[in-house]
Amino acid sequence: MLNKEFLIKNSREIATDLENSDLNEIISFLENSTKEITQNVFFEFSTHVIVDIFPMINDDLFKKIFVKADTHKAARILSRLNRDRVDNKLELLPKITSREITDFLNYSENTAGFLMETIVLTGNKGDTVGTILTKLRKLGDKKIVTIYIIDEEHKLIGRVPVNYIAIASPEQEMDELMYEAHSVQAMATREEILNAIEEHALLQIPVVDIHNHLLGIIRNDTVLSASREEATGDLQTMFGAGKEEHALSKISFAVRKRLPWLQINLVTAFLASMVVGFFEDTIAQITILAIFLPVVAGQSGNTGSQALAVTIRGLALKEIRIGHWLRVAKKELMVGFINGVAVAITTGIVVFFWANSIGIAVVIGISMILSMVIAGFSGAIIPIGLKAIGQDPATSSSIILTTVTDICGFLSFLGLASALSSVLGIV
Repeated sequence: MLNKEFLIKNSREIATDLENSDLNEIISFLENSTKEITQNVFFEFSTHVIVDIFPMINDDLFKKIFVKADTHKAARILSRLNRDRVDNKLELLPKITSREITDFLNYSENTAGFLMETIVLTGNKGDTVGTILTKLRKLGDKKIVTIYIIDEEHKLIGRVPVNYIAIASPEQEMDELMYEAHSVQAMATREEILNAIEEHALLQIPVVDIHNHLLGIIRNDTVLSASREEATGDLQTMFGAGKEEHALSKISFAVRKRLPWLQINLVTAFLASMVVGFFEDTIAQITILAIFLPVVAGQSGNTGSQALAVTIRGLALKEIRIGHWLRVAKKELMVGFINGVAVAITTGIVVFFWANSIGIAVVIGISMILSMVIAGFSGAIIPIGLKAIGQDPATSSSIILTTVTDICGFLSFLGLASALSSVLGIV
């Protein structure tokens, strides 16, 4: 037990020692160690070692390393490898785990994550120049101009130019030579990358995730070339030749893109109308309820939209993943409840003086709380649920959310009014 704990706590030192071993010895160590030790040591290996040993990792060892691993950390490692080979291996993992890793690996063409190179020479601030030189010679990449310094959590903390390494004494440590490392996030646009490179006069710029973990680098010639390609592509798509609609797309293309969603919206509108129709008698008896229906539905819709926007942004920026659904849902439930109480008090006061009815004020107050709690929860769960089944949350979440918020808003308000009308003396 003590030996196991020692190995886990000292996984970095073990990984460093193993890096100088034969590749077969490294694989043998990983195969014969416990799952915890194997994972800890594997994720401490330098990029070039992982690239070298990955083709030698069989299916059982792959599952041993990645089945219970943090999916964000796993994606950082796998992003440095051949994508076709990685995709084949990901089929060995549970579907949710595989999808989360794939989500981290996929970046749109206009982002730093798509443009970056993932072979990066890294070191720790306590590493000596001699250690870095050994890594540099072993890697043998003439294009390396900067060594990036990371901490124990693989977060970027600095950079050291190669020419500094060349003239330093072998005993000097990296923190003596280290400079600030300007970086961009993986979801940064090409314009942001170019601005950062120009502002700091860099030959290349590191790419990090939202937690400042180093993911890769972008060379200035890469982003300039990509920008030229994008400009050419814009000319081709200006008249509707692209995949998405533009201002000058063909009418048939625009109709094909828009009409299905208009039809879906129509269906959801009829569903909401059906709910109102169920309480036709109640509305006929208490006509003032019709005045306040848009208030309940509007607040419910706004609450859901806020939660939806935050959740979709979190998914897009990789701040959250499918496994975080419960934490996100709890947060939005509490936000919806607190905001619901505050809005309910204000609404109840206004309705009391408007309708001169304490009963209607109480009903709309309770309804506001219920509908805003449900809306907040739905705004968080719907996009994560769609992501879990492989759908794009950005294209269909709002349609589903609108249906949920309208139906819940109308149902809570009119349902409570019907159930409590005699008790609260509304009629």
